[in-house]
Amino acid sequence: MCCGILAVWWVVATGGCAAYNVGYTSLYRPDITTIHVPVIESDSLRRELGERLTEIVIKKIEMRTPMKVTHDPNADSTLIVRITSDEKRVIAENAGDDPRDIEVGVNVQVTWRDRRGNPLSPQTAIPIESPTLTIAQAADFIPEAGQSLATAQQEVLERVADQIVAQLEMPW
Repeated sequence: MCCGILAVWWVVATGGCAAYNVGYTSLYRPDITTIHVPVIESDSLRRELGERLTEIVIKKIEMRTPMKVTHDPNADSTLIVRITSDEKRVIAENAGDDPRDIEVGVNVQVTWRDRRGNPLSPQTAIPIESPTLTIAQAADFIPEAGQSLATAQQEVLERVADQIVAQLEMPW
């Protein structure tokens, strides 16, 4: 009786789940092991925004994915990101027209291509013409509370980087 139960358990454990992957590696394409991330270009007038975002994206890719970031343009894939705009606008003012709540926003375009130049963008149920994905993020800061433009920009760049790395996952 015990051998029969063990035999059934063995069949279920090995045969029934043969195609099932466990862990974070199942979220990413098995054919992409290296990724090249060139320095992110920025259309913004704010200095070093592209370089900061590049550093954050590279760290998040290496931390959250099985892919290895390389400087070789002949890697398995290339992630091209461009900051198309950044903005700062006042949400609320006090009676003396001093800003009390300010919003910082960043818009980026992301294209992920394989070595041959074919798009690797996530597959969607609705076909899209362009393999370029647009991501927009914003964060508020309150100067009176000791928050600054630099901290709000860092928060926005972290959010954008999270979304960029999430786009490297395979669709469910």
